[in-house]
Amino acid sequence: MKAMVLSAPNELALGEVARPVIGEGQVLVRVTYSGICGTDYKIYSGAIPVRYPRIMGHEMIGEVVETSPGAAVRPGDRAIIDPELYCGACFHCRIGQTHLCPNGMLLGRDANGGFAEYVTAPASHVFPLPDSIDNQTAPLIQVLTTCLHAQRQINIFPGETVAVLGLGVTGQLHVQLAKARGATVIGITRSAEKRALALRLGADLAFPGGEEAIRKVRGATEGRGADAVIECTGMLPVLADGIHMARSGGRLLLFGIITAKQGELPFYDLYFKELALINARVAKSEDYPNSIALVQRGMVRLEPLVSHVMPLGELKAAIGMLGSDNGQRMKIILEHA
Repeated sequence: MKAMVLSAPNELALGEVARPVIGEGQVLVRVTYSGICGTDYKIYSGAIPVRYPRIMGHEMIGEVVETSPGAAVRPGDRAIIDPELYCGACFHCRIGQTHLCPNGMLLGRDANGGFAEYVTAPASHVFPLPDSIDNQTAPLIQVLTTCLHAQRQINIFPGETVAVLGLGVTGQLHVQLAKARGATVIGITRSAEKRALALRLGADLAFPGGEEAIRKVRGATEGRGADAVIECTGMLPVLADGIHMARSGGRLLLFGIITAKQGELPFYDLYFKELALINARVAKSEDYPNSIALVQRGMVRLEPLVSHVMPLGELKAAIGMLGSDNGQRMKIILEHA
C-alpha cells in the first residue's frame, strides 16, 4: 500500500509499504480522511522522538474493510478510530484511567498510524459514524474527544461564566462544549477573525487578550471573575491572565500543553483566591460515542473549523503550514485518494 513514511526528522516521502494484517480482535480500515495537529509537527521535526521508519497520523476516519468476530462495526461501515491504545491490565486501566496507561501507545507515534491507505486498530477503538457527519469534518471528532474529556474534569454548571483563552481549533470546541452545558461563555484572543468565529459558534462575549480582557471579564461578572477559565495556548503569560480573571474559588483548566520548565506566575493569587488548577490529558474511548452524538445533534459544529483540505501527498507542505504563524489557518484535513 502507499503511505507517507517518515524516515528521519524532516525526511517525509510517499512510499510503498506492506499492507497491515489484522490480528485477533482487530479491525482493518481503509483511511479516507485524516487531520494533522501539533503532535504531528513535533514528530516530523524530531521534537517527539519515534522509531523510524514511522507512518504518522492519529486523527483518522475511513471505511471498515475487515473485522474480527464480535466487532461492533462491519465491512463497509464508515468509522472513526480512537488512536490511544492501552493494555487493560495495569493499575490505571483497572480503575478506569485507560488514558494514563503506562503501557499505552498512540497510533502515529508509537505504532504506524493513518497517513496511509490502510490502518489496523483494536475493535474496541473503532466507532461507527452516522451518515449525517461529513467526511471532511469527521476527523475533528478525535480532537473534540480531548476537549470533552477535559471539561468533564471541571464540572461546568448551567449559569456559570467560562472564559476560554485562545480560540484556535480546540478553543472553539471548548466554547461550544461550555455553551452546550449552559454556561455564559467569553472567548479571548488577539485575533479579530477568531473572536468573530467564536461569537458565531455560541460565545456570548469575545475580547482581545491582556489587561483589557481581565477588566472586561471582571466587568461582565459583577467584579468576581470567571467561574472557570480554560487555557488553550500553552503560554505562561496567558495562564497568568487566566489566574487574574478567575474568581475566588474558581477553576483553571490547563488544556494547552505548557512545556516551559520555569517562568513567572502570580503564585500568591493561586493561594489567596483558592484556585483549583486542573490538567487533562488526551481522552478515553468512552468519549467517542458522546462526541459523535454532540456533533450529530448539532450541539457542536465542526465545519467552520476546517480551513484547508489538501491531498495526502501534500502532507509535508501541510505540516509546514503548522510551523507558520498564520492567524487564518485552522484545521487542515487530508483527503486520501
